[in-house]
Amino acid sequence: MKSLFKFLPFVVVLSGPSLAQNSAYKDYPISAVEINKVELTDNFWLPKIKTVQNTTIQFGFKKCEEEGRLENFLIAGGKMTGKTRGKMPFDDTDVYKLIEGASNSLISAPNKKLDAYLDSVIAIIKVGQQPDGYLTTWHTIDQNHPPAPWVKPGPRWKSEAMSHELYNAGHLYEAAATHYIATGKRNFLEIALRNADLLVKTFGPEPDKLQIPPGHQIVETGLVKLYRITGKEDYLKLAKFFLDQRGVKSNGRELYGPYSQDHLPVTQQTEAVGHAVRAVYLFAGMTDVAAIYDNKAYLNAVQTIWENMVSKKMYLTGGIGALHEGEAFGKNYELPNKTAYGETCAAIGDVYFNHRLFLLTGDSKYYDIIERTLYNGLISGISLSGDKFFYPNPLESDGKYAFNFGSCTRQPWFESSCCPTNLVRFVPAMPSLIYATQADNLFINLFAANKAQVKVNNTNVAVAQQTEYPWQGKITVAVNPEKAINFNLKIRIPGWARNEVAPGNLYAYADKKQGEVTVKVNGQKVNISPDQGYAVIARQWQKGDKVEVMLPMNIRQVITSNQVKENQNHVALEYGPLVYCAEAIDNNGSLTGIKVPNIAPLKVERRPDLLQGVSVISGQLAGKKFVAIPYYAWSNRGVNEMKVWLPKADPDSKN
Repeated sequence: MKSLFKFLPFVVVLSGPSLAQNSAYKDYPISAVEINKVELTDNFWLPKIKTVQNTTIQFGFKKCEEEGRLENFLIAGGKMTGKTRGKMPFDDTDVYKLIEGASNSLISAPNKKLDAYLDSVIAIIKVGQQPDGYLTTWHTIDQNHPPAPWVKPGPRWKSEAMSHELYNAGHLYEAAATHYIATGKRNFLEIALRNADLLVKTFGPEPDKLQIPPGHQIVETGLVKLYRITGKEDYLKLAKFFLDQRGVKSNGRELYGPYSQDHLPVTQQTEAVGHAVRAVYLFAGMTDVAAIYDNKAYLNAVQTIWENMVSKKMYLTGGIGALHEGEAFGKNYELPNKTAYGETCAAIGDVYFNHRLFLLTGDSKYYDIIERTLYNGLISGISLSGDKFFYPNPLESDGKYAFNFGSCTRQPWFESSCCPTNLVRFVPAMPSLIYATQADNLFINLFAANKAQVKVNNTNVAVAQQTEYPWQGKITVAVNPEKAINFNLKIRIPGWARNEVAPGNLYAYADKKQGEVTVKVNGQKVNISPDQGYAVIARQWQKGDKVEVMLPMNIRQVITSNQVKENQNHVALEYGPLVYCAEAIDNNGSLTGIKVPNIAPLKVERRPDLLQGVSVISGQLAGKKFVAIPYYAWSNRGVNEMKVWLPKADPDSKN
């Protein structure tokens, strides 16, 4: 990086308060408790966040420098000469996502050196911005020679279907908003606002403006974030305009088609189709509009699409997008295992989508999807060391088929490096998913040891969780309000603890013998009748109150709807929220011959020495030693055969 600093202009960094959004609009009725209010002490998530903070952020910036991501801004601004570095039209977003992840990191782990480094990178970005606010470096450098062959040359926005100009803007806004919230500085925010003002001048319903939607969605949610910071209604209206343009042949334009979810107006779409990442970013934007505009047509559409996705197109790991071709959703029930795509970015986008649906409805079913995705198909995308990655996340590997961009194992980087940088963006923000509040309701949505400061009924409440989740099902919650206060504590009872693998009928447990969920308040058992998946405890809370939750954790066998042909006569193993898989390295070098009987002689065994500490499922199957590990940890020991779905033994077999 030092070699680039000589090109930096003098930068004045301003700070200032955010503005409230326009009171004429509504918003989400439920609020997440933000990162700065939650101090993780957890043995599962805290080490993973620290790995990203200590290794992956620095690793990502180093890769961006090596591959010319930063030089592109200097070339675009005339401070360097040369051609576009890199091969993707969205390479700018790798830098933005790293800034966003680093900013989230600064919230929970202040770091003056990192803070100053971000200012230096932001100054480089500013060099590449054009006087009118435009910022897509490849296009500024040479619009007639795009870095990728599938992008058409020509003027701005000419080939927006694949140029990623608005996608670049969206990640710019997301990152700038987060950096401003984390630091109070406006240096990055002002870059984003100049670009957003250009979009407002360029796109809209007026006859002299462009009436096209983004090719790759995310600018919609980014604009909403800028609206929330500035109160500028134009940003909100433009976000809705972009959504309303999808599937509409205004001015005779050709639709992008199902790949880009541009085949029907968004309120008429009923099925998850096309590129999975584009889709979930679209659905997140639609949910924002549903909340802010109180738009029932938008809400009905996203809920209908959600039902289709979770009941017909979601992997057991929470992964979505079955097909390598187009990185897309397949047909209903088309869920291949060895050739599964399940892009890491799609898992991240799906969490954003489901979180918004929860904030709008208060239904825990959306958190059942979040938890399943978090613990399985999302963190599987990053190695335990924090410097190797999965782009696709298959549910089976023969150790030969090259599913991961030419490899059958994790890779340190990709020409299209959206997944590594998206993980950096996401993982440090995980604490903001744990709690939420609404008037006199406090939601506990995820279980992780932490100390938090929340506000319920305008009263400060200190909350602390103690748990070894996901390895154990006991959770202790200390509740300490600053004064005695009445409110509802709503503790999510996970679907897996209610004998429901996931909403819908795609997956089911082979048996219903799960055990009883128990909840105690100050040592006294309370009767629970879950409301929208929550155990609701309504009482006057006082300092020193303690809640104990026991979720019964057992090894469970999962079966699939008979519509998914590939999984017939196969089972998958789960323990709590974790999906397990078998790797050849733990099973005498081969998975051939492993079959699981209905009543399998298996046990859970804690292995602190294995894969940074995991609980394995082990036993004897067909007279041979069997070991299964959590799916998220596979492929951390070299090339390996792996399976999530294991053949069932003959019905009469007992071992």
